[in-house]
Amino acid sequence: MDEADGPKANGAGGGGGKDRDTAVSERRFRFLVAGYAVSSYGTFLNMVALNLFVYETTGRALAMGLFMAVRLASGFVAGLAVGGLLARFSAKSIMLWANVGQGSVMLVLILAPESLVTGALMAVSVVIGACGTLFMVALRSSIPEMVGEDRRAWANSLSITGRSLAMVAGFASAGVVVSLVGYTAAFLLDMATFVVCAVTVALLPIAGGKGSASAVGAPGTGKAGKSEKAEKSEKGGPRWRPVAFLALAAAPGLGLMVALRGVDAFGSSSHNAALPIYSTSLDASNPAVFVSAFWCVWALGNIGAQQVIQRYAQRTGRSVGALGFGYGTVVMSAAFIAAFAGFPLAVTAVIALIAGAADGLTEVAYTSHLQTLPATLRGHAFGLSATFENLGFGVGMILVAAALDRFSPLAVVGWSHGAAIVVAVVFLLRVAGLRRRAERTGRAGLRKEEAVEGRPDRGDRDGAEVSRG
Repeated sequence: MDEADGPKANGAGGGGGKDRDTAVSERRFRFLVAGYAVSSYGTFLNMVALNLFVYETTGRALAMGLFMAVRLASGFVAGLAVGGLLARFSAKSIMLWANVGQGSVMLVLILAPESLVTGALMAVSVVIGACGTLFMVALRSSIPEMVGEDRRAWANSLSITGRSLAMVAGFASAGVVVSLVGYTAAFLLDMATFVVCAVTVALLPIAGGKGSASAVGAPGTGKAGKSEKAEKSEKGGPRWRPVAFLALAAAPGLGLMVALRGVDAFGSSSHNAALPIYSTSLDASNPAVFVSAFWCVWALGNIGAQQVIQRYAQRTGRSVGALGFGYGTVVMSAAFIAAFAGFPLAVTAVIALIAGAADGLTEVAYTSHLQTLPATLRGHAFGLSATFENLGFGVGMILVAAALDRFSPLAVVGWSHGAAIVVAVVFLLRVAGLRRRAERTGRAGLRKEEAVEGRPDRGDRDGAEVSRG
């Protein structure tokens, strides 16, 4: 009971040791997030630098679209496979080799002769897309083992904060780095960021993946009665795909939640594609100013939301629930639509701030919710989620690019994010219905327990004790 009420410095039962273990695990996780933020900076840097390099090398905008399509397709395939990989290998090994792979392929691009540059670029798009998904899923699915179930929201918020800061720095510095030192130096810097993250992962003890799957079969987890054949099928055997979809059926409404995430990614493709066009209509001589300012303000809102979420989780010990994800998606989508409505710049800045804060809320709520799944299903769920997100964003980029040739940015963003709002409303109604059903079941169960087993609030264990009261 003392441990449940909070860690005691010198209390019985190892409370002080538990407190020290928590502090050590959180310190290690902060180092991991620092390495992840450095590699994320490299990811966003090369997102700009590589697209510019592809266009300069080929002279065709279609080549940039093909490069992005291959990158998304690789992430799509990796999302399907990562659940099985996490069942066979440790999360640490997957995160390590994901960074080694990205750094190595950047070195190949740097050393490639001119005649092989196009092939090297395609290799980069495949490896970067696949390894980025592998690292992200391995990290998110292993957070409960790294920091503990009760610190999931804090850890998710911290990792998202690091990624948001890296995004701002990467997007803001990409043009400066390329213009001042050239593509080769930019690619070398990008490679160095992956090396830093790989070294960080190699030096830290990281739980998760194969190492955590065995713990799930321990007594009291509900997995002890499984046969060895069933365990092998869950651990990435020939039937790993059904296991991935089984993960979505593990909790009521989870499948709809992942579907909403995919539709949200579809909506995200619209504002990403429409922002440069809208910015050009505002200032044709310098369109990059509005885009950069918009994302910087968006990131400030995202980081601010993470600080609030971290303090809320620390004070209450609770994480943002599924309702937070649904409401956050509605607010975020509505804000992105309003951003293209032609409001004054000051109002648009406030809208971008709200969009960033809502985006941060949905990210933490969604990640924390999927982390409540058992370890054997968690990797599959995150992998399938990544597949849905890549699919939604990829299909969205194709449809949005075609639509922007005929319709205004406001119209395209409106129907894209409008679809996300509709699905989010359906999701919220579903969650509300599940909660009402759970409350009715809980009340009925409580009445039955009071009638048969006595009053739980008095600690009674049978009806005889009630009659004596």
